Amino acid sequence: MSLTTGKGPLSARPAGRFTAPMPDHVAYIEPFPRRVWATKDGRTVIDSERVLLVHRQGRPPTYAFPLGDVKGTPTEPEPDAAGYVTVPWDAVDSWFEEEEQVFGHPRNPYHRVDSLRSRRQLRVEAAGITLVDTDETMAVYETALDPRLYVDPRLVRMDLLTLSDSHTYCPYKGTASYWTAHVGGEALEDIAWSYEDPLPESLALRRLLSFDETRVVVHHNLPSAD
Repeated sequence: MSLTTGKGPLSARPAGRFTAPMPDHVAYIEPFPRRVWATKDGRTVIDSERVLLVHRQGRPPTYAFPLGDVKGTPTEPEPDAAGYVTVPWDAVDSWFEEEEQVFGHPRNPYHRVDSLRSRRQLRVEAAGITLVDTDETMAVYETALDPRLYVDPRLVRMDLLTLSDSHTYCPYKGTASYWTAHVGGEALEDIAWSYEDPLPESLALRRLLSFDETRVVVHHNLPSAD
């Protein structure tokens, strides 16, 4: 995310603009000064302190390693860094930066999540029923994404919501749990999500809810990142 996806500067639809045209298919490659290692079947198959982080348009960042730092797992040459290779994310069982496990894709050093207490109004309706109507909100400004509003569950019709079995993972906020609304005799699946146990940098979002405007009617006065 950040540089190359969402509305980042090297994405296909950047929020801002360069003062001169950027070349097509440009990649940004930088040293990544962390020990990165990975295991497969209980064995360490990657262990490197000479890692490069590769940013390409429309993709999360990827690690590139000197060939000698990878053993016993498939590799692909990194075309823009001689002597370096990449490893498919699913080719190993577990990835680590230092002693912290990494899920999904490498964490991007240019990605930031700012959670700010706000008085922006949020009103959410599902099948004609108001689930929340408040200006006591948390505005979340996440790099390269549109701003979002989160709200404390005490301000939400939680009597109409139940946890679903759905989960997603964000490398910057943690595991999201999803909520189903029961209104008008029907179940509206996964209309909201929350981070019940967020990562340390996103603790301000703990147990707050945000709503999916493609599944319910969401009214707010947030600006767009465009």
